[in-house]
Amino acid sequence: EAQLVESGGGVVQSGGSLTLSCTTSGGSFSRSNVYWNRQVPGKATEWLSSVFADGMRTYAEFLKGRFTTSRDKTKKVVSLHMNNLSPEDTALYYCEADGRRGPGTQVTVSS
Repeated sequence: EAQLVESGGGVVQSGGSLTLSCTTSGGSFSRSNVYWNRQVPGKATEWLSSVFADGMRTYAEFLKGRFTTSRDKTKKVVSLHMNNLSPEDTALYYCEADGRRGPGTQVTVSS
């Protein structure tokens, strides 16, 4: 069964940027909608962005344009580009597609 894996998390200072990637081990995302979400212990999961198979993208309004997404030419990697990060963005970030989700990658923003 194809698996999703996120990468690119780490520790970044407030105001910094980070790019996360979501990779599928099976086929590609050419016919899949890919969703980025984040989790903080004790809080509800937040949807961040959807990257549709036709290329259309949508974003959560609370992000105020700080995050964008891209899909590489092979359509095997969908990236989440995060700018102007704040400590409130500290969370486990994960992607979902075709009813599957990856284990997530931790992002920690220091003040």
